[in-house]
Amino acid sequence: TAELTARMRRTVESVLSPAALTAGGCLSAVHLADFGLSQPAVHQGLVISGDQFIHAATVSAALRAELPDALAVEMEGAAVAQVCRDFDVPYTVVRTISDRADDEAHLDFPRFLAQVASPYSAAIVRAFLRQG
Repeated sequence: TAELTARMRRTVESVLSPAALTAGGCLSAVHLADFGLSQPAVHQGLVISGDQFIHAATVSAALRAELPDALAVEMEGAAVAQVCRDFDVPYTVVRTISDRADDEAHLDFPRFLAQVASPYSAAIVRAFLRQG
């Protein structure tokens, strides 16, 4: 629902606020610069999905040309969304984007999961659940 989406956005914005990130919590130990990342930001909009992992610059460019409003490509969230929609269950999807889905993705993905995506996801879920 729009209300659930707005609530999640407020939660993520509060978790990602500079004040929250420097307050000495679990995210203050995340060293984004080690991954060539700057301050995380919230983006809300069209996320496209499909049945293949996008990792080539030519495929990524073709998708951007065909769907210029798309912010990201992912697979798992769309599957969850479809099941929730089929059974009339409210849902919201939050994704941590690790790369641009092209040939420049030179990221140690397991390390990114452990040191960036996991702490941020846990902080977002905890904050969301605290809101009740």
